Amino acid sequence: MSEDKEGTPASIIATLSPSRANDYLNCPLLYRFRTIDKLPEPPSIDAIRGTLVHSVLEKLFTFPRAERSLLLAESQLLPLWSEMKESRSDVQELLPKMNEEEFLLSGFTLVKRYFDLEDPTIFEPAELETHVEVALNEHLLIHGYIDRLDIAPTGEIRIVDYKTGKAPGIGFEEKSFFQMKFYALILWRTLGKVPKRLQMIFLGDGKVLTQDPSEDDLLRTQTKIEKIASDIEESKKSGKWQTRKSRLCDWCAHQGICPEFGGTPPPLPNENGPNSITN
Repeated sequence: MSEDKEGTPASIIATLSPSRANDYLNCPLLYRFRTIDKLPEPPSIDAIRGTLVHSVLEKLFTFPRAERSLLLAESQLLPLWSEMKESRSDVQELLPKMNEEEFLLSGFTLVKRYFDLEDPTIFEPAELETHVEVALNEHLLIHGYIDRLDIAPTGEIRIVDYKTGKAPGIGFEEKSFFQMKFYALILWRTLGKVPKRLQMIFLGDGKVLTQDPSEDDLLRTQTKIEKIASDIEESKKSGKWQTRKSRLCDWCAHQGICPEFGGTPPPLPNENGPNSITN
């Protein structure tokens, strides 16, 4: 699904992913800290657990259908965790503070819950952990990574995303679907077909949320993305990055330099390259 970077038009000056778009929506200053200042953030056990569970589920689908059992998935947990301990500095940093037994048990619990929600022996994914991108206009490239892409024999497309947390509360579902519509827009623009279904599997509480997008839904998503990109460019030109205080501040690693908490942001670094947002 990934396009050759060498084929990207020379006029492209910005790239945007769902995570960075959400950063800007949640707090423009957080976006600045992460993508312009590139400030380090402490590793997160929840994020590492999420990576491990995603890796187990990705590995599961590399086996023939009949072999995709909970026992097989469980057998992959320790080898994949060992690989992460060897290769990832964030894991190595957190190891002394972790109870590995509890961590692995919580990971297994999430994997087990997956089997309560889907039967992986009855379908074959078309793509796993695939990178997708498209030039939305002559100045903006949008991209992201899809956990799983299913294509029915009749051609219908389903985008699936695993979430290791809990489903959003009533009234907050639409915000969660922005990421999925972001991916759906890319596929529509690259394949010429609107995905039939968007599906989020929340392993934290065993809930599954779905939406069936229309062309109008995706056109509204495109308008929203272009507005976010335009606002980012305006912030870059003006040097003004607003703060948006919310409950999300409780998990922010940058409170010490945030004006909302009495801090002072560092001077803006010099920028010579494009507004590249690759996460």
